[in-house]
Parts: sequence; C-alpha cells; structure tokens
Amino acid sequence: MHRESPRTIVLMTDFGVHDTYVGQMKGVILSRAPSVQIIDLTHSIAPQNIAQGAFFLGKSVPFLPEKSIIISVVDPGVGSTRQAIAVETDKQIFLAPDNGLLTAIFQTRNISRSVSITEPQYMLPFRSSTFHGRDVFSPVAAHLATGGSLQELGKAIDPSYCIKIQMPHCNSCDQGETWDGSVIYTDQFGNLVTSFDSELFDTEKHWMVLVDNGNQIPVVTTYSDVSDQELLAYTGCSGMIEIAVRNGSAAERLGLKEGYPVKLSIRS
Repeated sequence: MHRESPRTIVLMTDFGVHDTYVGQMKGVILSRAPSVQIIDLTHSIAPQNIAQGAFFLGKSVPFLPEKSIIISVVDPGVGSTRQAIAVETDKQIFLAPDNGLLTAIFQTRNISRSVSITEPQYMLPFRSSTFHGRDVFSPVAAHLATGGSLQELGKAIDPSYCIKIQMPHCNSCDQGETWDGSVIYTDQFGNLVTSFDSELFDTEKHWMVLVDNGNQIPVVTTYSDVSDQELLAYTGCSGMIEIAVRNGSAAERLGLKEGYPVKLSIRS
C-alpha cells in the first residue's frame, strides 16, 4: 500500500539563531508530529522588517515542496488584536500574522481558502503574549501536518480583507530608459539586493547602476566579467539586480544600506 510522505514544515522568522526560540518551535512541532521534515528557510530577516520577510517569502515559495506548511513569523504586533491566519493555496499552506507578511502570496498565488486561527485546542494550553511562533503557529502546523484541516482552526475569512503592504518596487518616468529604485537587503557577502526586477527592463541593452557617490556600476553577467575588487551589478538568483564587488563587499565599499536610493540607466 502506498504511504504518503511526511509533510514538510518550513520556518521563516526574524528570531536569529543566538537564542533558543527556533529550537523551542521545532520542539513543539516534533513533539506533536515526530515524522515531519523541517526546513529552516531563514531566521535572519531583519528584526520586525515585515517588508523584507514578505519579499523573501515570495521569492522562495517556488522552490519549496508542494503540500508543505510554511510558518512565517515577523511579528512586531504580537499579542495585539492582529489576526493569526492560515492561508491555503493550490500548492502550500501558509501560517502567519495578518500584518502584510503574506502580501506576495496573495498577489501571486491561487488562494483556495483562508481562516482566522482562533480555536485554542490546536494551540499550546498556556500561551505567551509575545511568542506566538511557538505557542500558536507551531502546534497548528503540527496539527495540519498530521491530517488536520484549515476549517477546524477558525472561521473563514475573505483574503481580500487581509493586510497587504507595498512590496519593493522601482519606477520609470521616461518609458524605461531609466529606473529609480532602492537597496532592499544586504546578504552575508555584502552584496546589495536592489528593487530592480530584471523582468521590467530590456536586458538586451547595456545598463549601469548609479549611486549618489558618483559610482557608475556596469550591469554584467557574472563576477568574472570584471577584475578582482571591481564593482559590478548583475541579475541575482531572485531575479533582482544586485550590486557586488568581486571578492569583496559592496556594502563596505559603497556604504549603502537598506532604503538607500539607486538608479538604473542605459549606458551611453
């Protein structure tokens, strides 16, 4: 007889790995659903940065297993009146606070049902007002992974009323000859991920990224297209333009941080 593979639970938080928070979440999950597989997508979202979490969740979902249960917790409003929600698409289930963290999911995925998580029997008996990742979302994920349904978790809600935030974007005022955007993230290598989505402009043309300190950075294919320690820009694995230094840190070289304005322009 065919036996269905264990469900996969994916974790994305801003908790970091220095404290015991992530371990406690995993302990709750495995205590209730010992056969599940757990993927740590990341626990390094900048603290309370909902927009960054929404961006990375949206970019990562295509690479996560079908039927997986994805817990996303970046929750500066924990303990307030904000809803805890469960959202089912045609491929996965998402558990998160209703604060905009699922914006990219609502924008790009086919939503089959959404509920507000309110039924206490699927949560831990004693719940902290500041750690719903452990006390609400983890036991709910374990319940779903062992055969539970969304309908049991609470009342159905209309996803159109769930909170959405503005996702990273860029604008052009001259029919795509130049684009204004910003830095949205710095990875561990010091590469600067920008809001320039490579799908929005003609990649057959030669482009450069301009920053206020006068640097004009060519958009090339990969690191080997420039010499050691030279600046470059390229389309990263997320489809966004990134600024880098070959064998170095663009963040250190340029002193740019999240939110810093940058411009994309055709090279003359």
